[in-house]
Amino acid sequence: MKIYTKTGDKGTTALFTGTRVPKHHARIESYGTMDELNSHLGLLRDQDMDEHSKKTLALIQEKLFTVGSILATEPKKDNRLKIPRISAEDIELLEQEMDKMNEALPEMTHFILPGGHTTVSYCHIARTVCRRGERMISYLHENEPVPDNVLSYINRLSDYLFVLARKLSKDLNAQEVKWIPEKLD
Repeated sequence: MKIYTKTGDKGTTALFTGTRVPKHHARIESYGTMDELNSHLGLLRDQDMDEHSKKTLALIQEKLFTVGSILATEPKKDNRLKIPRISAEDIELLEQEMDKMNEALPEMTHFILPGGHTTVSYCHIARTVCRRGERMISYLHENEPVPDNVLSYINRLSDYLFVLARKLSKDLNAQEVKWIPEKLD
C-alpha cells in the first residue's frame, strides 16, 4: 500500500464514507487536533512516570482513535461505523482516575502556572491541545451533530490531564508555581 495517493493535491480529503471535503473543514480540524493530541500523549507516555499512568495514557490514546473515527464519519452515515463508541464508562474511568489522583494532592487554592519539569510541561501542552480540540468539536457540533459522549469525553480528558500534571509535579518533586495576580491600587 502506498502512503501517497495524490487525491488530496487539490486541497480536499475523504471522510470514512468517501465524501470529499476541504482539508480546512471543521470535521477535519476536529479529528486532526485529536491526532495531534494523541501524538502529544505518546510523547508524554514516553517520559519517566509510574506504570499505571502510562497504561491509562495508552488506553486514552486508543480512545482518541475511536473519537477520530467518529469525527471522520458524517452523522447521516454514522451507522456504517463498525467500531466501539465512547461510552459513559469511558468518561467515568477518567473521573475515577482524577478522584484517585486528587486524594493524594494538596488542595488547589490558585491557578497554577504550567511548568516546573519537562514532563509536567508536556502534560500541560497536551491539555491545551485537548482544549483546542474540544473547541473545534464544539464548533463542528453547531453545524453537524457530534455524539454527546464524544464532547463529554474530551471535556473530561482535559480535566484529567490537568490533574495528571499536578500528580506528576508531586511525583517529580517539581514546584507548582501559583499564579497570584498583582494587586492594582
